[in-house]
Amino acid sequence: MYFCSAFDSRFVRIMPKKGIEKTNAARLLDRAGIAYSLIPYEYDESDLAASHVAASLGEPIERVFKTLVLHGDKSGYIVCVVPGNTEVDLKALAKASGNKKVEMIPMKDLLAVTGYIRGGCSPIGMKKKFPTYIHETALNFDSIFISAGIRGLQLQLSPADLTSFTNATTGPFAV
Repeated sequence: MYFCSAFDSRFVRIMPKKGIEKTNAARLLDRAGIAYSLIPYEYDESDLAASHVAASLGEPIERVFKTLVLHGDKSGYIVCVVPGNTEVDLKALAKASGNKKVEMIPMKDLLAVTGYIRGGCSPIGMKKKFPTYIHETALNFDSIFISAGIRGLQLQLSPADLTSFTNATTGPFAV
């Protein structure tokens, strides 16, 4: 069971009474004074797709963003946050990040690089800060959903706050 406590006119923070503890991503947002909501959902280990998350939340897929980790030939690791119904545009991301080529990192490397697992990768609170790129459509919404850092929990927050907190570049990084 959850209780709500209002703390910002835009969002209500949902704090767990039992069962779900605050994630590192949520604690970092707290420290920065950024408004957000923690939104639990039922996840299916056999279906970690953003479309499943959107359906579980009852939200349009365009507002549910996925976090992808890539490697550039010049910059090293980079993070890209795109709507759940799109794929990263590798050419646009390479150009924006100063690389000739970028490619997704192997799934087996995700935990070691970020500290997160597939289906629970957040652009907030990775082991190290990596250059972050957010698809420009995020700015069309008052709030978007991103992983809170574990499967079954999403953060709802302002895309402007996410962009500022992660020092991200926005642009046309998805197709």
